[in-house]
Amino acid sequence: MNLSLFIARRYFLSKRKRNFINIISGLSIVAIAFSTAALVIVLSVFNGLEGLLRTLNSAFDPEIKIEAAKGKTFEATHELLSKIESVTGVAIATEVLEDYGYVRYRDADMVVTMKGVGDNFIDQHRIDPSIVDGKLKLRDSLGQYAILGKGIQYQLSVSVNESIYPLQVFYIKNGKTTIDPTKLYSVSAIQPGGVFSIEKNFDENYVLLPIDFVRHLTGYHNRCTSLEIKTTSGSNIQKIKNAIQQQLGNDFVVLTNDEQHQELYKLVKIEKLFTFISMGLLAAIASINIFFSLMMLAIEKKKDISIFFAMGAQKSTIKNIFLKEGALIAGSGAMAGLLLGALVCWAQDQFGLVSMGMESAIVNAYPVKMKLVDFASIGSVMIVITFLTSFYPALLASRSYSANQL
Repeated sequence: MNLSLFIARRYFLSKRKRNFINIISGLSIVAIAFSTAALVIVLSVFNGLEGLLRTLNSAFDPEIKIEAAKGKTFEATHELLSKIESVTGVAIATEVLEDYGYVRYRDADMVVTMKGVGDNFIDQHRIDPSIVDGKLKLRDSLGQYAILGKGIQYQLSVSVNESIYPLQVFYIKNGKTTIDPTKLYSVSAIQPGGVFSIEKNFDENYVLLPIDFVRHLTGYHNRCTSLEIKTTSGSNIQKIKNAIQQQLGNDFVVLTNDEQHQELYKLVKIEKLFTFISMGLLAAIASINIFFSLMMLAIEKKKDISIFFAMGAQKSTIKNIFLKEGALIAGSGAMAGLLLGALVCWAQDQFGLVSMGMESAIVNAYPVKMKLVDFASIGSVMIVITFLTSFYPALLASRSYSANQL
């Protein structure tokens, strides 16, 4: 009777331990799955935001930009333009003169960035989809026109549908001090013709003007602050940039669109890296359950391990069993997490589940973009975490038991 009670007690205790180990293993899978899914979602959001920034910047800034290596302006000679246009892949080279100005419309005024552009700027078709009021034109038979950012239109209450009030543009001269205040600045008037809306920084600062209007206002005759290049469709931007740089030499700096905003993109990549590290640490913490479940499994299977040793099993065999058990738990959680994360990202992209929460936001919902390299990186991290959490229990199991424990 006592022997039967003892056997029954050992059986139920063993069963309880097995259930407890199964629960811990299940929790490990769930924790790793949610950690992995969180990694996929967060990295995809960063990819989406980076893609959105690139889209916004490419809508206003050129594919290739040429600036003087020294000084603010340079002379846009016919010879210089011919060198650039002779490069294979260059479709349009637009002269640009950019400087600060002061605009007034009726009783409102503000400081803006004047961007004088050549007539062929319209042919680049960069801001065509961004025109929200009026028309995209710099001149016609009736005169010249300014294209305002949406924020400037709002600040000045500009109407592009009536020609009663012109836009007055002031430029502060860098001349010597004079008693006559009218000689400290120059002023010209131009009719508002259109309004663009791209992004707050552009909308609240930039006014696009004909370049001869800005040259007359500033006194920079036949000079530019930059040249903006549009390439032919399907061209290799980097190769064209290198070819232009070779043609112009060291007197000019040639920048691709990414290089024009390299600090911004570098910041996004750094934030993404630190987020990846932080979320990876959370996944590592979640995988601690694997460590405890394997340690308990080693204790529970002590007799079985001793039998394996007695049958001639090697230590490496026992170690591989526990490593594979850890890999099975972590792999199941990681695969489930990758699928869950991909599903959530797909739903966000298709239905916009999580909105930006602002009426004035550029997009209604958080943009997401899944990349294969992110999935590969997450998988690599999970392999490392699995090995680290499984190695010690596997090593302990292979060293701690032998046939004399039977």
